[in-house]
Amino acid sequence: MTVDYSALEETERIFSTLINSNLIPEELKSKAKQIKFYNERKNLSVPCPLKQTEMISALKALEATVALAISEERYGKTEDQCKIDLQHALLFLFSTYCSSVNGFFKGDKYEVLKYLKQTDLNQAQSDPYRRMSANLYRTKEGNRYYHIHGSLEASTTLNMIGLPAFIPGFTDYEAIVKKYQDVLDEYTCDELEALNTKNNQAGVEAFKPEEFLQTPHGKTISNTPEYEVDTLETTTPPVPFVPSSNKKLLEGIKVLELCRIIAGPTIGKILAEYGATVIKVTSDETLPDVPFFQVDGNMGKHTTNLNLKNAEDRIKFEALLADADIVIDGYRAGAIEKLGYGPKKLAELGIARGKGYIYGSENCFGLTGEWSHRAGWQQIADCASGVAWIQGQSLGKDEPMVPPFPMSDYGTGCMVAIAILVAIYKRNKYGGSYWAKSSLVQYDLLLMNQGQYPKEIWESQVINNPIFADFLKLNYYDSVDRISNTALRALLVQQPDILKNDHYFTSMESEGFKGTIRVLRPVCEFDNLELGYRCVSRPNGSDSPEWW
Repeated sequence: MTVDYSALEETERIFSTLINSNLIPEELKSKAKQIKFYNERKNLSVPCPLKQTEMISALKALEATVALAISEERYGKTEDQCKIDLQHALLFLFSTYCSSVNGFFKGDKYEVLKYLKQTDLNQAQSDPYRRMSANLYRTKEGNRYYHIHGSLEASTTLNMIGLPAFIPGFTDYEAIVKKYQDVLDEYTCDELEALNTKNNQAGVEAFKPEEFLQTPHGKTISNTPEYEVDTLETTTPPVPFVPSSNKKLLEGIKVLELCRIIAGPTIGKILAEYGATVIKVTSDETLPDVPFFQVDGNMGKHTTNLNLKNAEDRIKFEALLADADIVIDGYRAGAIEKLGYGPKKLAELGIARGKGYIYGSENCFGLTGEWSHRAGWQQIADCASGVAWIQGQSLGKDEPMVPPFPMSDYGTGCMVAIAILVAIYKRNKYGGSYWAKSSLVQYDLLLMNQGQYPKEIWESQVINNPIFADFLKLNYYDSVDRISNTALRALLVQQPDILKNDHYFTSMESEGFKGTIRVLRPVCEFDNLELGYRCVSRPNGSDSPEWW
């Protein structure tokens, strides 16, 4: 039986659902009619059974809807249109895997390293053995799986499960997996959970969707909106946009980005696309980061080193903060608040200076519920929410498997960027300070609520398609890099020239990365608004701590 399925129609349905929800103010919704979708592929490009292409295309359209409303406030009434290319939106979900430095990609780990700044302070990424401390494994129960996560440090998790922190020269992938699995076969999920809690690590059991929804946290977060824009104070006056001779929507808006890895930097990158001045604040001496992720994630930004636990650096940060409009927080709940710069403090500072702040935050589990305090990453969210079990079972396996690419990272980044755009609209029109927030798990729940591709399409286009033969051989214990690189190779068999397409990608010279970088262009295509990057990407800590 032939199933009639249209990605275009499903995208329009999801977009209509989002528009008709309470995610954006009622007065903005009329702009939805100015959005058009195009470029529907009949074959699935990425072997994930969840409707990632349709979901992110609809979210990008929601982003464009709010942008059009801000544009009208800033430039006057217009019939500006925005087009969303479905395949371009899909590429956004794994844009770090599509980025390159002098022709080398993330998968070219040894060749590309010479162009990157060494920010993997603890060898948690560069050491193959330590890298696999962030991975999914079977437990003693046999039918239960646990994702340990050594994060950017690794040693704590390794010591926790009784493995040495370092094994010099141990690089054989299969042997490394076996070493971990042999040890973890001696632990139950409950024992690992207790160890994780004791050691403050970011692990989680891989739940099936219905199991997660029965947990106390699942019950809470499933009844929380996909993202929220909370009003922090209402006493500061409306903030007008600065005069501008161009159509860069957020020119004059200053953003401090306190983030690492993918979801948080994606928020800042989207704001930079619209013309905001963004400074990414990290500390090379104390905060490790994944070197390659900076190629894509630092586009359009200046980057500076400030240790917010250092008195002198705090003075420099507060000088930046005095002129900032937006602070983006990508750390676990409460971490930035403990340093004295949380949303409530910013609301007080906004009242004192007579100009409100916008605080944007993303984390793994959300800011309400039993697990809101827990650390987490994309794989942790996908295992907790049930996405990993859906991925594994869709491939005919009775086991979970993390999906290819950090798609929930990029989706969450997009959702918080939308929430911040709503807050910008509100601050301009009504005044006040706002808190825009979402989480990886909230994106996963929204995605799963859209259902899976029809069985007949999934089986004909993925399960029985020889292009995905290597992908179907993967197992629960395979690393996110191996899973993602295998999926990328399959994509390039289908569309061998897609990474060479100048409609999707742009090349720039980067002094910081010692050559030519190639990165994804902004997804939203407006008739009049100017989207692009004010500066080329550079490694963390490349600039002095001053507005530019």
